Amino acid sequence: MNYKIINGSISYGAETILEEINFEIKEKDKIAIVGKNGSGKTTLLKSIVNNDMLEEGIGEAKFEIYKQGKPVIGYLKQIEFEEVNTTFLDEILKSYKDIIKLENKINELQKQLQIETNDKLIKEYTECLERYELSNGYTYKKEYETAIKKFGFTEQDKYKKINEFSGGQRTKIAFLKLLLSKPDILLLDEPTNHLDINTIEWLESYLKAYPKAVVIVSHDRMFLDRIVNKVYEIEYASMTEYVGNYSAFEKQKKENYEKQLKDYEYQQKEIKRLQAIADRFRYKPSKAKMAMSKLKKIEQMTIINQPNKYDLKTFHINFNIPVESGNLVLSAKNLKIGYNNKIFANVNFELYKGQKLAIIGENGKGKSTLLKTLMGFIPKIEGDFEYGYHVKKEYFDQQMDSLNDSNTIFDEFSKSFLNLTTTQIRQSLGAFLFSGDDVFKEIKVLSGGEKVRLQLCKIFKKEANLLLLDEPTNHMDIVGKESLENILKEYKGSLIFVSHDRYFVNKIADSILAFETEGVIYFKGNYEEYCRYKESKICENVNRVETVNTRANGNSNQYFINKENAKRKNRINKLEIQIEQKENDINILKMEMQKEDVCTDYMKLKELQDKIMVIEQEIEQKMLEWEELCNRE
Repeated sequence: MNYKIINGSISYGAETILEEINFEIKEKDKIAIVGKNGSGKTTLLKSIVNNDMLEEGIGEAKFEIYKQGKPVIGYLKQIEFEEVNTTFLDEILKSYKDIIKLENKINELQKQLQIETNDKLIKEYTECLERYELSNGYTYKKEYETAIKKFGFTEQDKYKKINEFSGGQRTKIAFLKLLLSKPDILLLDEPTNHLDINTIEWLESYLKAYPKAVVIVSHDRMFLDRIVNKVYEIEYASMTEYVGNYSAFEKQKKENYEKQLKDYEYQQKEIKRLQAIADRFRYKPSKAKMAMSKLKKIEQMTIINQPNKYDLKTFHINFNIPVESGNLVLSAKNLKIGYNNKIFANVNFELYKGQKLAIIGENGKGKSTLLKTLMGFIPKIEGDFEYGYHVKKEYFDQQMDSLNDSNTIFDEFSKSFLNLTTTQIRQSLGAFLFSGDDVFKEIKVLSGGEKVRLQLCKIFKKEANLLLLDEPTNHMDIVGKESLENILKEYKGSLIFVSHDRYFVNKIADSILAFETEGVIYFKGNYEEYCRYKESKICENVNRVETVNTRANGNSNQYFINKENAKRKNRINKLEIQIEQKENDINILKMEMQKEDVCTDYMKLKELQDKIMVIEQEIEQKMLEWEELCNRE
């Protein structure tokens, strides 16, 4: 499979979005498209699906769209539910219609072979079994069961009708359906948005093993690092290709820029030297020939263009904290949080001046609820929390409900700062990329990224010494995330933030509050250290990790936790060995089916096939137990 766009461009009216598109997708490619918000990334994805959007670009090559092998293209924005009264499971099974059709064919052939046996039927049956195996027929049920669970759906959800799910849940179902249908080219636009860390990690593994091509638009740097082997950057309406993952792209871009700048500066210096010699001697008869040779040398040069500077225009702020808090900023003891007396989590932690605490975990576990409880927006169920001396806090709501859609940007900001002059208001907004007539845009017409910048501009201007931020990087491009990272790293106050962006968490946080299956875990260290702790399951210093349910009971409970962890680890190891043995048993049976005296004997084939199906069911059960035990870690 091969798909190419050569010297294409995309325009809307008189505005050129992309002026020279040279883009190639090969079989099994894992490609990232990166660039600032509004640069044309989503537009490019749409043009891959709808080639009518493309026209001739400004390059010298002939405009062409080349497709080899008639690739099937899958794009989430095109996924629709034909029948909303069908069940979730039936909708997912549509992704496996070819396998299910083959499965039904095998069952029909089995029934026929029970009545009569002939070489033609046996040959057809054998061929169907081979196709079934090549189509992953033995593992497709395990595949969709795992995916459904990882996306946060329950066993009961499988039998609910599509129209019983919320809009966000329907989007997740459509996403699952797209993934499991396995198109030749899978187009994903911000696939990690609104997914929790556990689901993102599963999606990483799935896409790395995906047998066909994937094109991803994403601002999740760790996600891209772990999946892609090629990066296309869109900058200044042009595309540049880089080989490698996101980190390799950043390194190459910097090296290419520095080399081109160095070569450009050297050439300009040489042109200036040669021109000076020519100007000095061109009117002297004895030196005129030499002067002309210098001018000829300049004409023969291949001129090196000055490289474009990185498009790093983003927001900034000089943070000021007029009043510092006391050393202990916040203390939570046996704090039970939730809604309508339904407890989501039980939390214990202490936050000290200058500390930056990241809250991570699965969706629906209570991360945002904790922040709203600490802000007093919803009541606690039990327990206590208390702020220290001189704490002045500000809150960023990921839903941005505090913004009034009918206000202009200028009015929305100025109503919070009545003492500021118009000039001071414009300066503050300008630092967050709102300038000129843009400040008179109404909130309701702003993009998600623009609303985030406005909300952050208001919060930072209030000069609080404690920030509580709920998913502040949603809707941000990579440059924006890097800018916010720099601001928060330099911030001298204290910080509590919820985020599913692992790269962002690792850059900012010095401690972690993890909402895990077994409870809320407090960990003193950054995200990478927390991951190493989880992987090793050994805490080098028990004082660094406290689980809410055992903190008050001391080392005796820690002993039982360690004992239970050891039992779980032992069971996981046994299950892995058993699964491997059963997979080997299946391979032996499949080899047996290939023998000449067996593949022409229906009864023997049927007997071996039944044995394989029984072992597959056993593997599926053991895999479910293995996943459940792993999720408890």
